[in-house]
Amino acid sequence: MSVSTVAAAPSVCAPLPVLGRDVTVPLVTGGEVTYAALDYAASAPALQRVWDDVAAYAPYYGSVHRGAGYLSQLSTDLFENARRTVAEFLDCREGDQVVFTRSTTDSLNLLAAALPADCRVFVFETEHHASLLPWRSAQVTYLDAPRSPREAVETLERALAGRDPHGPALVCVTGASNVTGELWPVRELAAAAHAHGARIVLDAAQLAPHHEVSVAGLDVDWVAFSGHKLYAPFGSGVLAGRADWLRAAEPYLAGGGASRKVGRRQDGGVDVEWHDSAARHEAGSPNVIGAYALASACKALTEAGFDALVAREQYLVRAVRDGLADVPEVRFLSLFGDDAPRVGVLSFVVEGWNSSHFAAALSAEYGIGVRDGLFCAHPLLRTLLGSDPQAQGECGSPEAAPGEKSLNAIRVSFGAGTPDEHVERFVRAVKELVTDGAKWSYRTEDGRCVPDTSA
Repeated sequence: MSVSTVAAAPSVCAPLPVLGRDVTVPLVTGGEVTYAALDYAASAPALQRVWDDVAAYAPYYGSVHRGAGYLSQLSTDLFENARRTVAEFLDCREGDQVVFTRSTTDSLNLLAAALPADCRVFVFETEHHASLLPWRSAQVTYLDAPRSPREAVETLERALAGRDPHGPALVCVTGASNVTGELWPVRELAAAAHAHGARIVLDAAQLAPHHEVSVAGLDVDWVAFSGHKLYAPFGSGVLAGRADWLRAAEPYLAGGGASRKVGRRQDGGVDVEWHDSAARHEAGSPNVIGAYALASACKALTEAGFDALVAREQYLVRAVRDGLADVPEVRFLSLFGDDAPRVGVLSFVVEGWNSSHFAAALSAEYGIGVRDGLFCAHPLLRTLLGSDPQAQGECGSPEAAPGEKSLNAIRVSFGAGTPDEHVERFVRAVKELVTDGAKWSYRTEDGRCVPDTSA
C-alpha cells in the first residue's frame, strides 16, 4: 500500500521542517537521491526552528552563573529559563528538580550514583542498556520480559512483594521500547511501585519525542530523556523529579558550580558546602546551548500539538505495517502483539536475509538510512529472536557475511519530520529487495556489511 493512497485524518499535521531534509546521497548503482532518514530512534534530525534559535543566540554566548557582564547575565537567564521550560514540558510537580545532563545514559547514571544505601533496584530485561546497566552499586533484580502490559504489572508486583518493605527501592522502566516501539503501562507500574513503598524512574528517551509526558499525571518519581532524540543537537539530557535523594547524595561531579562555599581548615584540609539545588549535580561550565536547544524543541513540539503529531505518526506506522502485510518474508518483532499501541519504531527480520546485508542494500541502493544490530538491548532482542537471552552480543552487527544467518534485526523509525515519500520509498524498497534481491554485491568490512566496490 502506498502512503499516498492512505486518506490522512484531518488532524494529521504536515511534517515539521528538520535539518537535512534536502540532503542528497550517492547510490552505488549510480546517481543521487534525497536521503531518507529513518533512524529517528537513534538520533532524530534537529528541527529547523531549534537550529534557528541556536543560531540567533550564538553571537550572545557568554559564561553562565559566573559573570557580571551583559552576555553572561543573558546566558544565565536563558539557561535557567530553559530549565523552567523543560519543567513545564514535563508537567513537573512543585519542588521537583530539573538537572541538565549529557544524555539519558548520563541522567540514569546520575540517579544511580544518588541511590540511598542498601537500595534495591528492579528492572525488566527489556530495557535499553542505558537503563539496564547503571545500577552496579545496588542490589538489582532483573525481571523477565512480559508478554502483555498486564503481565508487566503482575511481574513487578510479585517481585516487590518479596522484598524487605522497610528498605529503599527503585523501579526503572521504559516508556516506549527502542526495539518494538510498544508503549508500556507506566501509570500502572508507578501505582504498583508506590503501593509497595518503591519509587520509579521513567526512561522517556523514546517516549518524550512522540507523546506528551506528565511527571505528575503518570505519578513517576523521575524521568530521564535526551535532547538528540527530541529534535535537538547532541550533548544534552535531563533528569527531572524528586529532589530529596539528589540533595542527600554526594555531587555527581565535584567542582565549580556544585559548591556553595569552600574553605581551608587549620589542619590543611578543605571544607565544602554543596548546593541543594540542581546545581549540586551540574559542576563545571554548563552546556548552555544544549539546554537552550532542548528547551526550544520542547516549545516547538508543544506548539505543534502532540495530538496532531501522534495522529501523523500512527498514519505512518499503519502505512508501513499495511504496506508490508503481503510480504510473508517480513516478520515484525513484538512483545505485546502486533496491535499493541506503539510509537514510530518498528523492528523486523527478513527471511533468507542477513539483517546487516538488508540494511546495507537499503542504504546503498535506495538512499534509506535504518539501523541494524541488537540496538543496545541485547537481552530483549535475543528473547524476541528466540535465542538465549543471557548470551552476550555486540552493539553493532555481528560479523556475518551477506546471506549468512545473523542474530540481529532491522529497525525503521520515524517521527515529526518524516515526509510521506520516505516511508513510501522504504515500503517499495523492502518489497523489491525481497522479490528481486540486491542489485549489488556486498562484503563484510570491520564488522559492517558494505558494497563491494573492488570489482
